[in-house]
Amino acid sequence: MSDVVTIERRGGIAILRLNRPGNLNAISIALARGVAASLIELDNDGGVDGIVLTGAGERAFCAGVDLHEARGMQVSDIESWFGTACNVYKQILLTNKPVIAALNGIAAGGGFQIALVSDQRVAHPGVRMGQPEINAAIPSIMGSYWMSLHLGWSKNQELSMTGRLMDAGEAHDLGLINHLVEPDQVIAKACEVAETLAAKPAVAWARTKARFREIALSGFDEAFRAGVLGQQESYAKGEAQAVIEAFLSSRSSGQGGGRDGGKQ
Repeated sequence: MSDVVTIERRGGIAILRLNRPGNLNAISIALARGVAASLIELDNDGGVDGIVLTGAGERAFCAGVDLHEARGMQVSDIESWFGTACNVYKQILLTNKPVIAALNGIAAGGGFQIALVSDQRVAHPGVRMGQPEINAAIPSIMGSYWMSLHLGWSKNQELSMTGRLMDAGEAHDLGLINHLVEPDQVIAKACEVAETLAAKPAVAWARTKARFREIALSGFDEAFRAGVLGQQESYAKGEAQAVIEAFLSSRSSGQGGGRDGGKQ
């Protein structure tokens, strides 16, 4: 097992942790591949009833893609790179067992999207979540697609076009967070939810999840293609590289440490 992800067993529940706490558990190519492979492994493991996805450390669930990788991306790499990240979302949907997101910190960009495609979301009051891609000069397309399955047009537009992050209270009121608990109860509650769903009648559960999967994936390919084209144009014009470079430079100089990163 790659060290960018870890797996802990609590009875029949597997806790799959994104393990890059020094990088706010940002999605690198290695992390994306590790999460996708682990989901397949756990879904095929007869000793696993459900899966809890969470982040290592206390600061972040996942702050989006790794901007250090994004900075050096070439236009010709975009489709493969974006596809590797998007495969995580797809694999969560393809996992037959319950997948619960345990949000232990910021969930931005790709981290927000991982949460949105999970079966339920558990968080604490200090969590913030949202879709900041546009502030990194990247069109908010895949994220806006996933939000369209949860939110109305107006709120989706607002979040996609401003890139602002919601606090946990707002996200809970919107239904994006199902369970709001104290920080030390997030994992326990997520395991409880996974156990509850895993105990549902097998055929009813499988057919219900399959139907949600069909709905979610019905627009996936179209959103993916639009996302690829949007990112390719931004990179071709140098917009994304300029914004990412400025952000990383400000962090290295100690001036921008409080700003949230994250892209897809």
